[in-house]
This record gives sequence, structure tokens and C-alpha cells, in this order.
Amino acid sequence: MALDVSHRLVFVGGLHRSGTTPLARAIGAHHSVSAFADTGVKEDEGQHLQNVYPPAREYGGAGRFALDPRAHLTEASPLVSTESADRLLEQWSSNWDDAAPVWLEKSPPNLIMTRFLQALFPEARFVVIMRHPLIVALSTSKWVGSRPLSDLMEHWLRAYELFREDARSVEHIQLVRYEELVADPSVVLGDVASFIGLDGSIPADSFDSARSDAYAERWRAMSESRLPWRSSTAQRLVATYADRVAAFGYDMGDLATTFDAARSATDDE
Repeated sequence: MALDVSHRLVFVGGLHRSGTTPLARAIGAHHSVSAFADTGVKEDEGQHLQNVYPPAREYGGAGRFALDPRAHLTEASPLVSTESADRLLEQWSSNWDDAAPVWLEKSPPNLIMTRFLQALFPEARFVVIMRHPLIVALSTSKWVGSRPLSDLMEHWLRAYELFREDARSVEHIQLVRYEELVADPSVVLGDVASFIGLDGSIPADSFDSARSDAYAERWRAMSESRLPWRSSTAQRLVATYADRVAAFGYDMGDLATTFDAARSATDDE
């Protein structure tokens, strides 16, 4: 099944707990967009509705998949072929409205599959969301039991380092920061609409700016704890990851503010 020239594919990606679902739902609410809904699979993610490539769970799932080199797919993958593209469209198309000019698919591992998906669908657009790594790690830890935060931080950094490198080879790609999205959804979604080529605005009333507050408070309590093992764990995380996190525009001490990743975290001192 070849992609009709009247349709444009948009892929949304980003780590679990980064805001992929609310972002995809907002874009999907636009009158020109058809997104998966009521499919019966987890979070209506396209990765669970196809058999061309393995889903993230095959590589450990949330908090793990990007650490497995097999999960990082590029144009060099043997899975790249006209047949693969046709099969994906055939398996996904029954969940899209044929009358809608834009078809949207959301799955977290799209984050490290942009080059692969571009090889299959050269005109596709990619919208990737990024959220503070500590917030993602603290949120994901509820799902993955006793895994240390350091492991989840390593996963975040590996995933977005791969994405950053891959993005240099992707023609149509936009990065959305979760913090900026919830702070001013109308402006950020206006940029997304322009990037995708949508007429009119994307509904911007479904974002809760306070959803990170509990995790920020948990980190503050950990950092200031009188229990030496807790505060020393926080100190080790800061010492280990502050520079790598700053390269993405985040501060280990301020979980709500982003900055230009090109400048140092110490420029304001």
C-alpha cells in the first residue's frame, strides 16, 4: 500500500513520561489530523499495531529500551524496504480517517527511530518531546520498581544523545520542550501547527502546568534530607550528570526552567 500524495505522516516520539500522549492528543484534535484512538492497545501507540519492527517492550520497555543497540534503527537497517513501508501503512491505515490530510502516529521509541522512519517515508514530519531528565526518571521509577535513578538518568541521556545525533540527518524535525509546552501551550502548539502545515490552531486547553510539581518536591526533599544516604545520593547524581544534562538545556537544581543548551549552566553566576 503506497502513501497517497494527499496524506502527510506525522510521527510523535519521546521517552515514556515525557508528554507524548497529551501532545499527540492535542495535535490529533485538530480538524485536519487523524490520530489513533480506541485501538485496544496501550496508549493507542502504533508500535503495538504492527509487526515490521520490534516494539520497545522487546528491549526492556520504559526506562531501558534505548540502552539496547538493537532498538536504535536508522536507514542502514535491513528492515528498510518498500515492502516494510507498505506493510506499516496497511497495518496502520485502518485506524486513520482516509479523509484527513494528516495521519499521526505516536510511540515513545520513535525518538530513536527517526532516520529509519524517514527512510521509509521521506516526507514524514517528526515532533519529538523532551522533559527534564530528573522528572522523567522520578516518574518512570514508579513503573520499574527498585531500579536506581542513576540507571534511569543514563537511559534518558542515551536516548536523547542518540536523538540529537540522528536529528542532523532528518529533514523535517521539531523538538518540543515539555516545560515550555505546559507554560505556554498556545505559542508552542502554534509552532507545531506551522511545522506540520496545519491551517488554524491546535487546541491548547488540555495541559496541566502543575504535573511536575510533585516530582520537583520529591527531588527537593531528597536533596535536603537529613538522612545521609538520601542526600548523598542526590549529590552524586548532580556531580555525575549536571554537565551532560546542561548540554540539553536543563539544570539539576531547577526542574522547571529551560535554557539555551549552547550556554553553560554557570553563565548566570
